[in-house]
Amino acid sequence: MNPKTLGPCPSSPNCVSTQAQDEGHAIAPFRYRKSRAEAKEALKEVIRSLPRMKLVEEDEAYLHYEATSLLLRFVDDVEFLFDDETKTIHFRSASRTGYGDLGVNRKRMEQVRAFSEGKL
Repeated sequence: MNPKTLGPCPSSPNCVSTQAQDEGHAIAPFRYRKSRAEAKEALKEVIRSLPRMKLVEEDEAYLHYEATSLLLRFVDDVEFLFDDETKTIHFRSASRTGYGDLGVNRKRMEQVRAFSEGKL
């Protein structure tokens, strides 16, 4: 089984990724201290507290959510990749359509970071 990878961000500003190299898209990954399975469950618990997030795919080291905006029903893809060697959770959050997102994807991931503090 190939390990999953996160796709690159498009040139538009409506995406953040821990694997992006440029300042506009780059964001720091999360770190975890627990086992991967425990950290993943803790992260899922945090995500459950956010509105309009739907888990669409999951395997041992990967989570894929769809986040739907309240008003216009835009869908963002939010993916998490657990790297057990470095105890790092890489992630990518990107709008499926449009160009700008008014910083929504970055804000969402910083909110997840704040909610996850001390739980992973």
